[in-house]
Formats: sequence, structure tokens, C-alpha cells
Amino acid sequence: MTEQLIHLVFGGELSDIEGVELKDLDKVDVVGLFPNYAAAYDAWKAASQAHVDNAHIRYFIVHLHKLIDPAHPVDQEHDTPRRKAS
Repeated sequence: MTEQLIHLVFGGELSDIEGVELKDLDKVDVVGLFPNYAAAYDAWKAASQAHVDNAHIRYFIVHLHKLIDPAHPVDQEHDTPRRKAS
């Protein structure tokens, strides 16, 4: 069994095509969560191609597995990963 590396694919209309700020967070298209990069890439590509005629629509892949680390629990007070003492 391969390691699960969770990825999030989402997109929406950008405020400015030169940046990455989304115009309206209420209209974000959450494509879904995927168990690996290959599956996320396929979903990203399909969503991107479905909006190829609109330069203001952009989709992203977020590597959630890099943000989630069970060995280092989150400090709820500061919302940051807690590191074990060396």
C-alpha cells in the first residue's frame, strides 16, 4: 500500500490575473481531496480545462500532507505546529 499524501484542489475567479487573490471566497470551487499528487493533478487539469476560456479563473493544488504532521500536534492557542523538545 502506498503512503496517503492528501492534496486539495480548488479554484475560483481571481481579483487580478497577475496575482493569486480570489475575488469572492463564497464562490470558491472546491474540487475535492485526493490521496496523491497524480489524482490531484488529473482533477486540477480537468477543472482548469473546463474554464480555459476565462483567464480570471484559476485552480490550485495544495499539498495538505505537508501541512499536516501527526508527529507534531498543533498548538491550539497559537495555531502553529508544536515541536518536540530536542
